[in-house]
Amino acid sequence: MHKENFFQGVISEMKKTTWPTGKEVVRDTTIVVLTVLFFILFFYVIDLGITELIKLIN
Repeated sequence: MHKENFFQGVISEMKKTTWPTGKEVVRDTTIVVLTVLFFILFFYVIDLGITELIKLIN
């Protein structure tokens, strides 16, 4: 494939791209951050539980 064809293809595909609005970016970022915080808390609680079980066994 020649460079010209490649770049024409890239330009053609970029014209088809739709970008998210500012509201969508904020919404999606909020969802990701809240999900990460949930899993941090979840695994912290699991870790505490496993630690206490290990203490009971020893």
